[in-house]
Amino acid sequence: MDTLKQAIQKRSILFGALLVWAFWLVLMINGNHWSLFMEKWYMTITMVFGSFIAGATSEGGGAVAFPVMTLLFKIDPAVARDFSLMIQAVGMMAAAFTIMCMRIPVVVPAIIFAGLGGAVGITFGLDVVSPLLPPAFTKILFTSVWLSFAAALYWINRLPGRELFQRLPQFGPSQAIVLFLVGTVGGMISGITGSGLDILTFSVLVLGLKIDERVATPTSVVLMGMNALFGFLWKGGMGAGMPTAAWEYWYVCVPVVVVGAPLGAWFISKRSRQLVVNFLYISIFVQYIAALIILPHTTSLTLFSVGIVLAGVLGFRLMSVYGDRFNMRIPKKIKQQAAKIPSQIENIVVD
Repeated sequence: MDTLKQAIQKRSILFGALLVWAFWLVLMINGNHWSLFMEKWYMTITMVFGSFIAGATSEGGGAVAFPVMTLLFKIDPAVARDFSLMIQAVGMMAAAFTIMCMRIPVVVPAIIFAGLGGAVGITFGLDVVSPLLPPAFTKILFTSVWLSFAAALYWINRLPGRELFQRLPQFGPSQAIVLFLVGTVGGMISGITGSGLDILTFSVLVLGLKIDERVATPTSVVLMGMNALFGFLWKGGMGAGMPTAAWEYWYVCVPVVVVGAPLGAWFISKRSRQLVVNFLYISIFVQYIAALIILPHTTSLTLFSVGIVLAGVLGFRLMSVYGDRFNMRIPKKIKQQAAKIPSQIENIVVD
């Protein structure tokens, strides 16, 4: 029975990839976009790694695409942001489809309430905040938010023996409000840089609600896929539309992201998550140092960066304090029930 179930899951995943490839082929043939591979090959290679990381961690593919495009290739942040949303709408939704097919546990209330907040936040970020930020500030915002996230990861890994839940032991109005507010802030950052909802939701689930990373990660993947798709449809349909350059990058990256994300999920399922955490530390630090070297050194930009990092670290610390107080109010019997490990994740190695 288990063998049959696994076969159905694998075929469902393959079906999702084939569906995306078929849609992509129609667009490529109809528009004759094949020559773009000769011009934009560097983005195809970038998203091989970006999609792999997106499947293996709580990061979205935009977390790789945005800094590489803006800092290394000098692409306009608005184009990089739009491309990140477009490519994650495909790659992370494909990963979300994989998660559903494999019946990997997720936190449904977080998907609902953080998802609603993310929809509000990303429209505000796209239409209001992003046009007001100069390109240099947009670039440093991204790297500063990620640096504060690295601090949150460090804090999480300082507590290896902490109590963890596989689902929310208790859910009420206060948790719904917290998830909605975090989703709104994360969505707004996604509307500026192309990603953000995933890392903020992951952090509040792990630090604030004491959810196991093996459940928080697929939850953040589903949320970011939904948020990227919403942002893509909002700006592409209701807003100014997606720039031609973003579409060109999208054409050359779609065929790899629907493979890279599932491969990343498979890779990390067989290894300790500490390997990925160490990689994240290094990549975030390199991104931030590169931004400091490449971007102009002005007092306003420096103060903006320091303020974002400090605000992020403070926010993540407050999540942890909230989580400790939340945990103390939960009866022991309910904790034990919420801590039971579902069979889908019981064999995943976590330090």
